[in-house]
Amino acid sequence: METDGVKDIEAIKRLTDMCLRTLKPVGDKSGLYAAEIRVFDFLELASIIRNLIKLCIVALDQDGAEVPITIKNQSIDVGLILGIALQLFPIDEFELLNEISILFPADSRKEDENIIKD
Repeated sequence: METDGVKDIEAIKRLTDMCLRTLKPVGDKSGLYAAEIRVFDFLELASIIRNLIKLCIVALDQDGAEVPITIKNQSIDVGLILGIALQLFPIDEFELLNEISILFPADSRKEDENIIKD
């Protein structure tokens, strides 16, 4: 029984090395992590920031719901914002959760709970 537990722990360690990729430690002792987005150039980064700000303006003023007329391009590129959200979405981490759920199926967890209660 104990060797199965050791194998499971080794499998989880291997999976975490492969799957925990969205957050990377900052490197100091603050305990903070960084998430990365990829952009083509400064122009795309500026466009992302502008669209985020415009989206926030509209979200804050739901009754007026418009970008100030002093802003030349008032349209909001929601696709660009959603693209950033997709980059930040932790799909590898969900793969890890899936693999862990395969290693520890719900039926075996119920059996473990019954053993502990007895």
